[in-house]
Amino acid sequence: MKIYSTLSGKKEQFVPQSDQVTMYVCGVTPYSDAHIGHAMSYIIFDVIRRYIKFSGYKLKFIQNVTDVDDKIIDRANKKGIPAVELAEQYSESFMADMDALNVVRADFYPRATGEIDKIIEMVQGLIDKGYAYEANGSVYFRVSKVPDYGKLAHRTLDSMMAGARIEIEQDKEHPMDFTLWKASKPGEPSWTSPWGEGRPGWHIECSAMSVKYLGDTIDIHGGGSDLIFPHHENEIVQSECFTGKKPFAKYWMHNGLLQFGGDKMSKSLGNLITIKNALQKYSVDTIRIFILNSHYRSPLKYSLEAFQAAESAAERLRRTVEREDNAGNADKLDPEPYRKLFIEAMDDDFNTPQALAALFDLARAINQEADSGANITEAKKVLLELAQDVLGLKLASLSYDENPEIQKLIQERQTFRKEKNWEKADAVREKLAELGVAVEDTPTGVKITPLKKR
Repeated sequence: MKIYSTLSGKKEQFVPQSDQVTMYVCGVTPYSDAHIGHAMSYIIFDVIRRYIKFSGYKLKFIQNVTDVDDKIIDRANKKGIPAVELAEQYSESFMADMDALNVVRADFYPRATGEIDKIIEMVQGLIDKGYAYEANGSVYFRVSKVPDYGKLAHRTLDSMMAGARIEIEQDKEHPMDFTLWKASKPGEPSWTSPWGEGRPGWHIECSAMSVKYLGDTIDIHGGGSDLIFPHHENEIVQSECFTGKKPFAKYWMHNGLLQFGGDKMSKSLGNLITIKNALQKYSVDTIRIFILNSHYRSPLKYSLEAFQAAESAAERLRRTVEREDNAGNADKLDPEPYRKLFIEAMDDDFNTPQALAALFDLARAINQEADSGANITEAKKVLLELAQDVLGLKLASLSYDENPEIQKLIQERQTFRKEKNWEKADAVREKLAELGVAVEDTPTGVKITPLKKR
């Protein structure tokens, strides 16, 4: 298995430290509902995690919750509720979204507010070693002490300064020094520390949780490409300087971002489609296929056409697994060549587009062989194993009420009929037939019945 590591800038042979892989993925800051940009990242790392286990490794998977942050505090103040209450509300909402997307839960979800002792220990350790300094109740990391600062982003300190919008703070020794501990302000959550009342900085939280639960060196650290700098860069220096051990993570994996009209989808840009809204329009399998049909390191452009294609693809797979097995026939379809292609694709830096192509080739072969009466029992088992266990698809038949595409087409057909546009209404009827349903107009309304399976 080969993995592209952002740190080296190339694909590397995956050699974990032991037979139990350690994996840390940055979690959410719960101040509003999660959007499908979040879904993209967490579905990608869900599939990576599933495939590592499928490949025979044991795995310990940790994902943090940043439950104290400026955005949480600002939003809570606007709503007139405690920050802890807002964070809990949206943490629960996030977990419900992940369950709905069939994302396997992490082994543990440590929260920043529950790890203050470890955070303070790390901050004090960095001060003791000369890598950090206190100023007016806040603590900053001294980046000038680390010659290879910028190695993850492949940039020098000078180039980062030239390209950054730096807010000069009088307390900092260097403009690029970053906050480890923030002195408290009135009305903010705070904890007692050797430097006075305050709260942790964003970057130190992840380092503390990763070191505490996974050790000084982990195998895989993942997150969105927007976290490379400064978040992951800062995680590396503060972790390696505290523990004295390198590397902090052997493989740094970053997914591309979901693009909406040329911009990344984000809360701050206000171009969100929440996971809850997406699930009202599309099935879980549709959303997962839409995301997995692009390589995880590439940006993914949101489009209705891509979602519609993904829904049709999901329905093809559902109908394939519903085919009769023809179990009594001695003539059998051998699924192993397709399984091998799937594994080769996933072993090559988790190439899910190629893995999906192998899966659809298998589905096509199953349908062709089933038409001739061949035994497809084993082939269907392999298809389900790869689709469900690795890619996280459900492939359960949706009732007509649950299938967003069917409901949308029925509404479109009704509109065309009211407009007496019979040609378009008939075209929609044909699309519905492709999805396995027949429509009949009756005096009491539209009757929907399943077409007989081939």
